[in-house]
Amino acid sequence: MDARNGFGGTVTGLDLRAEIDRLRKERNAVILAHYYQKPELQDLADFVGDSLELSRKAQETDADVIAFCGVRFMAETAKILSPEKIVVLPDMDAGCSLEDSCPPERFAAFRAEHPDHIALTYINCSAAVKALSDVIVTSSSAEKILMQLPKEQKIIFGPDRNLGGYLARKTGRDMLLWPGVCIVHEAFSETELLKLRAEHPDAPILAHPECPPHLLDHADFVGSTSAILEHAKKSPARTVIVATEPHIIHQMQKAVPDKQFIGAPGADGNCNCNICPYMALNTMEKLYIALRDLEPRIELDEELRLKAKTSLDRMLAMASGTVGMGDLGPARVTGD
Repeated sequence: MDARNGFGGTVTGLDLRAEIDRLRKERNAVILAHYYQKPELQDLADFVGDSLELSRKAQETDADVIAFCGVRFMAETAKILSPEKIVVLPDMDAGCSLEDSCPPERFAAFRAEHPDHIALTYINCSAAVKALSDVIVTSSSAEKILMQLPKEQKIIFGPDRNLGGYLARKTGRDMLLWPGVCIVHEAFSETELLKLRAEHPDAPILAHPECPPHLLDHADFVGSTSAILEHAKKSPARTVIVATEPHIIHQMQKAVPDKQFIGAPGADGNCNCNICPYMALNTMEKLYIALRDLEPRIELDEELRLKAKTSLDRMLAMASGTVGMGDLGPARVTGD
């Protein structure tokens, strides 16, 4: 088997799984794989999960190296939380449409136009945007954190307008929404989804809140990737329709092999447009090279890292329910 990465490295005739296991031990590395990674990467990882969950698990290990099979903002989050560890990403081009939609210079200018607003920012953004934010949220923690903010507090929510709109509809909070979207969740077809439901009338639809509202209107359950996985496992239904990136189905099938899990379709009913093209850039070959060369490596300016960590720490404290926004320092909250 041959492969190349951006550093010109090659792999020829190797047992990649055995070589990755060897390097994992030699480097004292922990391998993380997001639910949206290819099954072979999920199966060799030390931990599989959502992005923040993975970074926190890696933080708790004594590993010297974190190999993050995910996308760039996820690896940056791991570096924010574990600055002493080397963090490698198999392909540095593994970005995110939400991150791309929100360049830090534009976000900073938008914030300056609305000085009386605080920035509640989805974790799917760059470290630089995290550093410009007041509180980071995940899809699982966003509602809980939002409900802790004073009703009179003006809020910018970015970069995902679909998640922000879902939260606004659910809580009644009016927020300024940054116009970013996830290209994967935008690719699902309402027409094809309704056809699929007609074929499987007893199958619940489980959807991620990154989906646009016309899709969420048909969902029986809306939640984070981890929440969708848990709901799918516990549901009494024998067939389940899943409206998020379809590689999550690998974990569902492993957990409950006697159920049928069907990925929500794209525009023509069977296209691969609902597969994240950024996540797909990571491969076994590139993971091997990243562990071998300890490149491509995530590096962050320390001042930026600390600012980004502040917004992450606020989220973790508020999500725990033990600390309120007013206790968390210099965020721009009305009345502070």
